[in-house]
Amino acid sequence: MRRMCAVRGSVPAGRPAVALAAVACLLASACAAVPPPAAGAGAGAATGVGAGAADMLRPKGCMVTEKLIPSCGAWWGIAPEVFTGRSPAAALERAERRMGRKAAILHVYHRGEQLFPTREERELARTRLLLINWKPSLTWSWADIAAGRLDRRIDRLAAHIKRVFRDRFFLTIHHEPENDVRDRPGSGRTARDYAAMYRHVVTRLRERGVTNAVTVMTYMGAPNWAAKPWFGELYPGDDVVDWVAIDPYADARVRDFASLVNKTRPDHPDWPGFYKWMQARFPGKPIMVAEWGVFERRRDPHRKASLFASAARQIHDFPQIKALIYFDSPHAPRGDTRFDTTPGARRAFVELARSSYFTSTPLPT
Repeated sequence: MRRMCAVRGSVPAGRPAVALAAVACLLASACAAVPPPAAGAGAGAATGVGAGAADMLRPKGCMVTEKLIPSCGAWWGIAPEVFTGRSPAAALERAERRMGRKAAILHVYHRGEQLFPTREERELARTRLLLINWKPSLTWSWADIAAGRLDRRIDRLAAHIKRVFRDRFFLTIHHEPENDVRDRPGSGRTARDYAAMYRHVVTRLRERGVTNAVTVMTYMGAPNWAAKPWFGELYPGDDVVDWVAIDPYADARVRDFASLVNKTRPDHPDWPGFYKWMQARFPGKPIMVAEWGVFERRRDPHRKASLFASAARQIHDFPQIKALIYFDSPHAPRGDTRFDTTPGARRAFVELARSSYFTSTPLPT
């Protein structure tokens, strides 16, 4: 059964005209009927937020597609307390208590021979969606992987997933590849090598029965890399990519949420911003902000609160964004991205997290 849905939110001025029709098609296709979750399992059934209150805010008829696209609003997610040494369960429990709601998406990271989802992750996935980042190897080149030299590892993972986990989940293969590119012949790490590696891994997993992975291609979201002549060659192809994603962080140039997801730089004047570029390049695909964070600035203690408040105002202007996943860490590579370092920041973040925009579509069961 399918239902037609109205497009929620507007396309900001200056966006390609074709994008509005594409987003309407994207959201209309997101109306595949899925049974509602059991009581307490939805995104609104969170620590500190009653399920009944969330149900009253939820528009009727909001559904989820097989590719996990919500027809109303967007998923709310978190990579909790990263680099603290806490287990996923402990980190998530603390983060959800701090932000006053349950996450719809839990973002976790794996590499090499690690098998996933782990027992702990599978337990957490009973009431959430998993977004799993996997780097198949930190030593073998992309060209090696594309040539089949890690096929035993891929097959072992496929057998594990088939045996222990049948629910749908998001899977990113080697996120943020831009700064790992070595643009010289024979390096094994050119942009084309990356695309071939990604395609090989996804195709092999599918051939071995992993049909529940919703694949995500995750870019860094930085204009300096997007301006590289090889940037377009990174994309593996529509048939092996279900969602496209960016990982933007609020540096000194970012003023608000709009300039976070649409970063531009004066030294790259031809770059339109990632959201604009993705609308034009991938008009039929949902966009995920797979990581985002605001760095602590001692000279500007209100910065986080201001940016979170802008996200609450502006998220409706970016209807192709269907998932927003915060990177919460006291020790991120470039600073402290915890959302509650000041009382004002916490209040603004909690208000954003509890917005009906992020609780309107129930999680699939």
